[in-house]
Amino acid sequence: MSNDIKKAIKEKARQLGFLLAGVTTPEPPPHYSTFENWLAQGHHGTMDYLASDRSQARRADPREILPECKSILVLATPYSSPSRRGQGEGNIASYAWGEDYHDILPARMKELVQFIEEQVGSPIKNRWYTDTGPILERDLAQRAGIGWIGKNTCFINPKHGSYFLLSEIFLDLVLEPDPPFITDHCGTCTRCIEACPTDCILPNRTIDATRCISYLTIELKDDIPAELRDKMGTWVFGCDICQMVCPWNRFAGEGDPVFEEKGSLHSLIEELTISTQEFNQRFKQSPIKRTKRRGYLRNVVVALSNTGDMLALPVLQNALNDEEPMVREHAKWAIEKIQQRAEPTRPHGNES
Repeated sequence: MSNDIKKAIKEKARQLGFLLAGVTTPEPPPHYSTFENWLAQGHHGTMDYLASDRSQARRADPREILPECKSILVLATPYSSPSRRGQGEGNIASYAWGEDYHDILPARMKELVQFIEEQVGSPIKNRWYTDTGPILERDLAQRAGIGWIGKNTCFINPKHGSYFLLSEIFLDLVLEPDPPFITDHCGTCTRCIEACPTDCILPNRTIDATRCISYLTIELKDDIPAELRDKMGTWVFGCDICQMVCPWNRFAGEGDPVFEEKGSLHSLIEELTISTQEFNQRFKQSPIKRTKRRGYLRNVVVALSNTGDMLALPVLQNALNDEEPMVREHAKWAIEKIQQRAEPTRPHGNES
């Protein structure tokens, strides 16, 4: 009976858009000590919520979240790779071109729970999360048998690559766990490590978030360290570089249509003129809203600097009067950088 229910659950999950589904137990995650060490070394940067006592206790033991939990259903929803969509002048992580998954996936998980309750004929205590709960998601995904944790820290499936959004449903229901994924298919490949422009990928399959472009453009609410700005290219929200170079993503297929791009960015110069009202309206259903206008324009300013475009100087000059101090500071830096690059190289003295 349990296997029949599990099979039905996985089929329903696929119908709802979850390409992969696996079941694991609520036992403590196997790599929790790695997470503890990562925190101790300060690699989480300003994400203090990760280091709270309550958060750590819940990540160490899923039953702290739901004491009645007997099974954890791990789900993966695909989104399109950058090669399958257009790119504007400014780069945005591929998952963020469409609607915000935080707004989409919970409704699907709720529908899946209702289906499970119909199958068993009674209500089931449950909790569900998608990148919002105190869970070591990739650890659970590996233990649920749907992939492994790559050197770039991304979850990778050997048939579909790494362009996935993970979700988890904690259930007060006994389901037979799937065998864990134990093979490391990264082998000797180091393409992601070599490609990272800020050298944030560490040898133990963790990252120094304080150097990661995704962290710098999304999570960091303060000034971007000056020594990293030149290395960020034209990324204005997130980064896909370590996934773009991963050989396993040659198998990446089409993403869920709801995460396909709803439009493209304007030029970076035009983006820098956006008002708070325009920002809130344009990105109200997008993950980009997390940065707020000030963070977004900070990122746009850095990207503009890295284009070296002299035509950006007038709009950067206007940004010196922006209402946000952070935007003004980055604009001042960008103007100086563009002007320095434009200066003709001074000839060296004649060699004797």
